[in-house]
Amino acid sequence: MSDTQNWERQLLEKLASAALAEQRRSRQWKIFFRLAWLAIIGLIAASLFMRGEEKAGGLSGGHTAVIELDGAITSESDTGNKMIKALDQAFRDSGTKGVIIDANSPGGSPVLSGMVYDEIRRLKKLHANVPVYVVVSEVCASGCYYIAAAADKIYVDKASIVGSIGVLSDGFGFTGAMEKLGIDRRLKTAGENKAMGDPFSPVNPKHDAIRQLLLDDIHAQFIQAVETGRGQRLKKDPQLFSGMVWLGEKAVPLGLADGYGTVASVARDVVKADKTVDFTQQDDFSSRVARRIGVQFAGGVKSLFDTKLF
Repeated sequence: MSDTQNWERQLLEKLASAALAEQRRSRQWKIFFRLAWLAIIGLIAASLFMRGEEKAGGLSGGHTAVIELDGAITSESDTGNKMIKALDQAFRDSGTKGVIIDANSPGGSPVLSGMVYDEIRRLKKLHANVPVYVVVSEVCASGCYYIAAAADKIYVDKASIVGSIGVLSDGFGFTGAMEKLGIDRRLKTAGENKAMGDPFSPVNPKHDAIRQLLLDDIHAQFIQAVETGRGQRLKKDPQLFSGMVWLGEKAVPLGLADGYGTVASVARDVVKADKTVDFTQQDDFSSRVARRIGVQFAGGVKSLFDTKLF
């Protein structure tokens, strides 16, 4: 065999050996990544199973269910659905001795607030032996207080901000700026009240009266909910339903709150179950994306007349 043939044979052997080594490394990495993914999936499944066991009454002696109400009450954050789902799960759990809503919210939608209020009252009738308490950290105003009024008792800090039992509808008017810029508004409607609240049209006294009537009706619903929930505990004060806010130390003697406490102290001293289980509903990534797309679409057709309990 010539030197050239030997060289070619050695080169082919080296190339084949390198290819085999590369294939072995590739298989090893595939096996590694598959095992890593299996381990991650196993950990996630185990954590979900353990949380499910905990929520299924796995804590000996019972527990206090805690649900966070944090931030503005809006459709964008899906506050209403998440609160209702969390409440349902907490009440259905056989280990729940009491429910605490950990509240820190300036308010928001009167519709969503009313939905959660009604759901609390419905669940209380079905589970008369499970009390519901609201514990206010910093703020429980407007729509948040609407919800809190459904609870058996409300606990605050001396410096918590409580109240704001009122309704508002805000907006802007651009007619003066349009006149200065020479902009002509060419709005056509079918229905004399269809453009109510349009910021590019002059003030219409009739539309203003309609909007005020709507606000008054929503305010009356709010007041009725608070009076039903708080009953005789409310003191007679002309400012009570004026949209005024009070610190916790003033809210207690007015009957807007029942005493001072934290989540830990209420669970320990009132519910008598110092172990707590968090039933707050958290979004997964796909839910956040899907709802964000829905919000962006809805934003294109949303009315300029936006009523809030802020």
